Amino acid sequence: MSKINGIYAAVMSVLNNDLTLNTNKTIKHAEMVIDQGCHGAAIFGSTGQAQLISISEKINLFNELSKSKYKEKYIIGTGLNSLGETINLMSVATSLNFKKFLIMPPAFYKYSDNDVINFYSKIIDAHPECEIVLYNFEKLCGYKFSAECIQELVKLFPKQIIGVKDSSYNLFENLKIDNFSILPGSESKLMKGLELGCSGIITATCNVTSILARKVYDDFCDKKEQTSDQKLCDIRNVFEKYNLISALHSYYSKTNGIYKNVLPPLSILKSQDEKDLINELEKLNFLTKSTMVA
Repeated sequence: MSKINGIYAAVMSVLNNDLTLNTNKTIKHAEMVIDQGCHGAAIFGSTGQAQLISISEKINLFNELSKSKYKEKYIIGTGLNSLGETINLMSVATSLNFKKFLIMPPAFYKYSDNDVINFYSKIIDAHPECEIVLYNFEKLCGYKFSAECIQELVKLFPKQIIGVKDSSYNLFENLKIDNFSILPGSESKLMKGLELGCSGIITATCNVTSILARKVYDDFCDKKEQTSDQKLCDIRNVFEKYNLISALHSYYSKTNGIYKNVLPPLSILKSQDEKDLINELEKLNFLTKSTMVA
């Protein structure tokens, strides 16, 4: 059985008007998506603006997150290029008994599979107790994991390399490793992935689709007829017409204005795009829920 199974949201970060991280509301948001159906949540992934949030704010959130009723359900994203800062941030998280991490290779530089293996080896040398979900997203970091690279990492570190979030979609159809979680980064890949033996998904839009995504997952596991997958994919496709972070924050801001706050260079949708987003979701009978964080 894989270490991580089910529906995971790459949760949003909630910011104050001065663009500092609102720790309390970010945690409430993470707890909300779990309450609505997610098996867990990835904190400080790209959807959570991890690369733009200061280390001190991340540490403050970890301290409060360690008190959450869902502490065991979180995967901690590092969102850092620096090897040293990644290791140091993990030291704080592990001291609070967080064990699972979502880690992307550094952005900007060009490097080989062997270089990637060296990068993760250094992290594991420093934190042999950690469990790492590799983050495969070439559009963000410039590097795309090969199946061979992942197989070698799992061979070297079978206890530490436990899965991959596949947002480049070059792995989930072909990679087969025992006791290893393969989690595509889109609801539109959920059913096909499950049929191929994948473990679930980690996605940005599970911030809004958690109820539907959980139903699709549960119906598959229970061998029931699929009645929600097409709607789930349609909703994902609507959001994908826009920058996902911008669209998600615009969607939530219809109920709570604090979600309009995003860190530059990000922005919420322009007025017409926001109207188009809401109109398209209304056509799918998918409306803003009143359960959003107050």
